[in-house]
Amino acid sequence: MEKITYIDLFCGIGGFRVAMEEVCKENELIPECLFSSDIDDSCQISYEANFGEKPFGDITEIDEKDIPGHDILFAGFPCQPFSIIGQRQGFNDIRGTLFFDIARILEHKKPKAFILENVKQLVGHDKGKTLKVILSTLKELGYHVQYAVLNALDYGLPQKRERVIIVGHKDPIFFSFPSPIRPFKPLSEILEKKVESKHFASEYILNKRKEKHQSAYKLSIWHENKSGNICSYPYSCALRAGASYNYLLVNGERRLTPREMFRLQGFPDSYKIVVPDSQARKQAGNAVPVNLVKAVILKLIPFVATSLDMTSVLRDYEVNYTK
Repeated sequence: MEKITYIDLFCGIGGFRVAMEEVCKENELIPECLFSSDIDDSCQISYEANFGEKPFGDITEIDEKDIPGHDILFAGFPCQPFSIIGQRQGFNDIRGTLFFDIARILEHKKPKAFILENVKQLVGHDKGKTLKVILSTLKELGYHVQYAVLNALDYGLPQKRERVIIVGHKDPIFFSFPSPIRPFKPLSEILEKKVESKHFASEYILNKRKEKHQSAYKLSIWHENKSGNICSYPYSCALRAGASYNYLLVNGERRLTPREMFRLQGFPDSYKIVVPDSQARKQAGNAVPVNLVKAVILKLIPFVATSLDMTSVLRDYEVNYTK
């Protein structure tokens, strides 16, 4: 079986890694993660508990020469530090941002391909100038680059979570982003049957919600926005790391459990949750949707793995993931 090597930057709790391992298992490939990095101590604990290795820390302090060569680079890079971007000066424009660390590793290691993930708002940041600089920088490094805004709801997960996915590859291939997968998994398959009392909202919160809203669905997740408006759907609005404790309530009555949040992000029940609830909520809110990036990897992997029959893999994708 062919071995596919990769690195996992800004790895969080390992959403890219879970997706990559599932793709390789389904296609008789051997995945080997050669390097992982995340600055968050809590994420390092979760990552090590599930994958048997502790990620390196601050990527800005790691020399790109010390990172092993690899086939694919994965990175769910933070979106905050983009204030200096906008002059369209390539590397000079991105120095001081965390994206620069991805670029310097790509420049030095020249992997066959990469997949980057970020929030949807990146597309419109600074009137689109930020994304233009990112794309032009990647193209200057010799990559054919495409991006799309994809929604986890379209890839089998009952969560409306839109993300920018940027795919790059050295060879001029005919890559296309995956077709939507519908229907998404019903909430009944996500929600736990027995839930501890600590997850239920107070009587005051419960009554306040019920006074404002009546759901059209038997089973739904209620969402209260910053203006106090409430809506409900047979799926979840996007999980957020720093949101109010009660902004999402199952049938307007209780908060999601950590396991439910991890399921909404596509993590299997075999994934160990080893941190306190407060940290688990934060980790789930920051995680990449596994199903979404798995669908992208499935479309990219035939161009990276020389042993794969590209036509067969893409046909299997259409049969198994778009029904």
